[in-house]
Amino acid sequence: MPAYTWQKSSYCAQGESCVHVAATAETVHLTESGDPTRAILSAAPETFATLLRALKKNHN
Repeated sequence: MPAYTWQKSSYCAQGESCVHVAATAETVHLTESGDPTRAILSAAPETFATLLRALKKNHN
């Protein structure tokens, strides 16, 4: 597996379960620190941006 530079979400509460993001020019990777399988979700930057817009729209 390639080495990614992971960044912890600024919305992470106290505790061990946090979302982490790593990005390359081609792909955005997401993982959740509490997941025992250490699964990584990968998406194109455009797809990830669409997800963020939808989440922000539904949050308001």
